[in-house]
Amino acid sequence: MQNATPVVIAVLAAELVPAAAFGFAAERVATVVGRWPLALRVALPALLSVPYVVIAATQHMFHWRWFALYAALPVLIGWLLARAARADPEQRGNWRDALILLALGLAVDLRWFDIAWPAGLRGLNNLLLVDAGLYGFLGIRRLSGTGFDFHLHWSDWKTGLRELLFFAPAVLVVGLALGFLHPHVNRPAVGKAALTWVGIFVFVAVLEELFFRAWVQNLLERRLGRRSALVIASVLFGLSHFNKRSAHFNWRYVLLATIAGIFYGRAWRENRRVPASAITHTCVDWLWSWWF
Repeated sequence: MQNATPVVIAVLAAELVPAAAFGFAAERVATVVGRWPLALRVALPALLSVPYVVIAATQHMFHWRWFALYAALPVLIGWLLARAARADPEQRGNWRDALILLALGLAVDLRWFDIAWPAGLRGLNNLLLVDAGLYGFLGIRRLSGTGFDFHLHWSDWKTGLRELLFFAPAVLVVGLALGFLHPHVNRPAVGKAALTWVGIFVFVAVLEELFFRAWVQNLLERRLGRRSALVIASVLFGLSHFNKRSAHFNWRYVLLATIAGIFYGRAWRENRRVPASAITHTCVDWLWSWWF
């Protein structure tokens, strides 16, 4: 991350706390949250506006409208998911779930809020929105079967690497045929390669797998079944890459990302584990960054 001042590092660490709490102790955190009065449960995520306030104030770009947005949006998410939990106790999916996922997905993919942050620090916005979603879906909605768990198992590695091996022939054939992949030799130092892998896992793969697999595919399965959910979630994942590495609709990227999404989705649904699909996802991005 650029501009990694002590203040930025402190804000990043603070934004990672909710993800770590749910990743290591989701049930305990949700149980504690469930004991609070509804008003407190819904109002508490307004504190997620603090990272924006700190960064914006220190960078001399604070605006009240952005503060109002970051204070109100997490509260609105919490309120809607509290209503969804009451209206849909069987967790088959509610229109409020879809509305929130649509809003979060578009906000990140279309970079609606990026202008509120200094250049190089816009990833903090995405992490803030992930925190709001985590608190709403896992703390208030208590959505089951997400598999958002940072206790890695051997089966996560086994499943994740297996899907990588299955995916590799497909992406090589299609990617080379489309002229999208351009093989080149790059031998990074071991330490740099390891740090890159960890960075992709934590800041890219886990966040995207949480959204597309733990939330989107998970909820779609309850309505449409495993196969349809896998296909639809993969297509949505592919479409989220339409503006990557191009100023126009990058259909090659969308196609390859959709194919990748099939294998990421297969890895997740094996044991309903985000770490498994995140391992596949990380390895694909990591190999691509060095050799393609």
